[in-house]
Amino acid sequence: MHTPDWVKHAVFYQIFPDRFVRSGEVKHQEAVQLKPWGTPPEEQGFQGGDLYGVINRLDYLEELGVTALYLNPIFESAANHRYHTYDYYEVDPLLGGNEAFRALLDAAHARNMRVVLDGVFNHASRGFWPLHHVLENGKDSPYVDWFVIRDWPLRPYAPDPDTPHNYAAWAGIPALPEFDTTNPEVRSFLLDVAEYWIDFGIDGWRLDVPDEIEAKGFWEEFRTVVKRVNPEAYLVGELWGTSPSWLQGDRFDGVMNYPLLGPTLSFFGAGSLRDYSKAHLTFEPIDADAFADKIEGLLALYDWEATCAQLNLLDSHDMARALWILGENTAALRQAVLFLMTMPGAPCIYYGDEIGLSAAGDPHCREAFPRDEDDWDTDLLSFYRAATTLRHRHEVLRTGHVDVLQATGRTLVVRRTLDDQTALVAFNAGSTAATIEIEASDLPSRTLSPAWPPTAEADLALQNAAPTVRLSPRATRVWATN
Repeated sequence: MHTPDWVKHAVFYQIFPDRFVRSGEVKHQEAVQLKPWGTPPEEQGFQGGDLYGVINRLDYLEELGVTALYLNPIFESAANHRYHTYDYYEVDPLLGGNEAFRALLDAAHARNMRVVLDGVFNHASRGFWPLHHVLENGKDSPYVDWFVIRDWPLRPYAPDPDTPHNYAAWAGIPALPEFDTTNPEVRSFLLDVAEYWIDFGIDGWRLDVPDEIEAKGFWEEFRTVVKRVNPEAYLVGELWGTSPSWLQGDRFDGVMNYPLLGPTLSFFGAGSLRDYSKAHLTFEPIDADAFADKIEGLLALYDWEATCAQLNLLDSHDMARALWILGENTAALRQAVLFLMTMPGAPCIYYGDEIGLSAAGDPHCREAFPRDEDDWDTDLLSFYRAATTLRHRHEVLRTGHVDVLQATGRTLVVRRTLDDQTALVAFNAGSTAATIEIEASDLPSRTLSPAWPPTAEADLALQNAAPTVRLSPRATRVWATN
């Protein structure tokens, strides 16, 4: 199995376009009424973030250490989240249209920054033109077999519970008619969309609810089409559970690593976790030994190429923000971030986490990025910048082999090795100081120099004699060979 090399070294940043930056450069926005920037997200309207705004913030993202963007859907839609697509070949005019996206791609690529789009191929929207054609023409429409219709006439707006919509729809939501992907015409259409945007220049697809497309061979064919145009395009699936059958080299390169997210927040957040669950995720305090079992289980689950291509995250647009789940415990968040930065798989920052945004689940987690820097946690932002720098500086932290050396109580020690490079990462996630004895046999012959925290003193260097490491509460230490 081969996965794109660039992903293994990437730091992703997930953007919910309507809420990131409003540039004031989209002419179409001048003719419509937008919600004021910063309106509570539960009001659901459009606040006018756009793709020119993303371009204007590329300097900020580059300073943050971001090398890849994951954009939530950008195609024409009547929903601010744009999972209700009605034209797959046009970028929403409220975002600036195809012209703005072309400019964003060119600007990002000039900085060696990749761009991955959210692909929604299980369902479209009530406004999707083939469904509208069926609505107007009934059984006489040539697109009637693009959907699973149970009876007539079509009811896209259910008047009451006794007469619900009468076609297959995602999660039973009539605004989201499902495609019949067993239909060759539908498959041809969707595969053409996939190829069109790869040819346009995108660097991959994040695939929405892929397990709900059960048509045999669809995702295998999807991979073939995409990789034929760009062999290094990234295909990552939104799968909330462990997914070894999806990562055999015939479908996806990686998945959104929710099975790592849960234990990570549960370990580092023990003592401050909120009562919260989402899909397969639950958050209950665990100690280091249970956390180590989860880590080792996930590392054994996939081919190493797939492990290094996982999209590792702490939250997303579909769940509460990490800081909120952690009960506003910033120290726990910092350690969770450092853990992702020192593990295989591409870490992904959900927009605004780096400045301290904290909110409950959808829609609250889709709030506007504050314009005023006085509303930012700039100390946290500086930490994120230093954490990404640590990862970029040491290749061993990106693709090195992983060994859990110690996992006791609230302390965890992990070793990464790559050829003649070694890194040692030690966490004390407890509220009291901890002492860790490191075996001489676990150390390389070369001296390990302090790599974290950024102000670490030289006398923390580890020689090849068995050292005793003392960690203050909530301390993290990283050592690496030069």
